[in-house]
Amino acid sequence: MTLSGRGLSYRVGDRTVIDQVDVDAHSGEMLAVCGPSGAGKSTLLTMLGGLIAPDSGTVSLDDAPVRVGDLALRRRIAVVLQGYGLVTALTGRENIGIALQARGATRAQVRLRTAEVLEKVGLSEVADHLIEDMSGGQQQRVAVARALVGAPEVLLADEPTAELDAENRERIVTLLSDHAHSGAIVLIASHDPDVVASCDDMVELDAGRVVAGRPARHRRR
Repeated sequence: MTLSGRGLSYRVGDRTVIDQVDVDAHSGEMLAVCGPSGAGKSTLLTMLGGLIAPDSGTVSLDDAPVRVGDLALRRRIAVVLQGYGLVTALTGRENIGIALQARGATRAQVRLRTAEVLEKVGLSEVADHLIEDMSGGQQQRVAVARALVGAPEVLLADEPTAELDAENRERIVTLLSDHAHSGAIVLIASHDPDVVASCDDMVELDAGRVVAGRPARHRRR
């Protein structure tokens, strides 16, 4: 399975945010999209996830077009946004449960799978706290758990470790890597060199253009 972008461009007013970018992400691997702030990382992920349409170019998942508003596609792709996109008036457990209910899970399945993923991200003890009462790092882990719980074929995560301490950063990177190596496509937008180095491959952006692409694991050598 391959998620591909070809000739992707996106403009905001007179500014070109993404400029003729080609990218491929393959199942079984975790791909890092790195670069400085303003490089276009977040915009590229939201285009690849079908949340916004490119001004030019195409996105496809195994040669099938990725289009904004495609409900069938939404069941295959999960996105972790920088703003988390959580319902603040609900608990962490409820936010995750909603994602499963939308996929048609039974109440028993929701209880079991939600408990499992909360334990994996280290939030079992605060699962019933309201999102608005959680720290930024806890909210970030709820967002990752919500994305993982449905076992999506494609998972796109925008700075998923930005507010985490070293222990929880390693925990989340390991979970995302394990998901990729189970056969999923995982893309992580990150400016953290340690996170990038944990990925199987990388694409570096600068001013909306690809400036480098090579296996991230070789960066340590």
